[in-house]
Amino acid sequence: MPTTKTALIIGASRGLGLGLAKQLLGDGWQVTATVRDRQKADALKALGNVQIEQLDIDDQPAVIALSQRLKTQTFDLLFVNAGVKGPTNQEPGHATLAEVGQLFFTNAVAPINLAQRFVGQIRADSGVLAFMSSVLGSVTIPDGADLALYKASKAALNSMTNSFVVQLGDQKLTVLSLHPGWVKTDMGGENAHIDVETSVRGLIDQVNAYSGKGGHHFVDYQGRTIPW
Repeated sequence: MPTTKTALIIGASRGLGLGLAKQLLGDGWQVTATVRDRQKADALKALGNVQIEQLDIDDQPAVIALSQRLKTQTFDLLFVNAGVKGPTNQEPGHATLAEVGQLFFTNAVAPINLAQRFVGQIRADSGVLAFMSSVLGSVTIPDGADLALYKASKAALNSMTNSFVVQLGDQKLTVLSLHPGWVKTDMGGENAHIDVETSVRGLIDQVNAYSGKGGHHFVDYQGRTIPW
């Protein structure tokens, strides 16, 4: 019998994170998932057999504590989904220092802080580290001017991920920066093109397809390469 695959999803109380947990469970994976507030985890709890951990990705001591609690576990997938959209008005002159700092720390710095703590627990050779990026993070694609700050934060995440991969040295690891598509979520809005189920099925297909390949890849949920 094949060994059950294991996943750790960071940020899974709703939207894409919740959808990832649901789909992975349906595919027979063992899932551990984090939420910022256990009081808002009812949808995740309703999925059934999920190990739920509380975590604010911005809280470094909490990240360290989580890594200690889970230190005996090995994961086939670590998917860092947690992120924020940022201020409503994303023209730089309208955002405060606190808003910009929060956006960039949560979207670009905190995911790498967490990855550094857990990288040793990703299964050797076949494990995948995935970050929820965005096509808006591509500096060569001009879309998304109305989300200038969010766009820049995702470009920063891609850059931080590149640096993280370089710092791994000879350690072979498959790292994916994934664009989920424009999805009907609280962040994506009702005018988005696809539903959560379509997006997460595609995202998990990419995780499976790239397992064992090594290197850093920027692709969308359909497997199309995105220019940096």
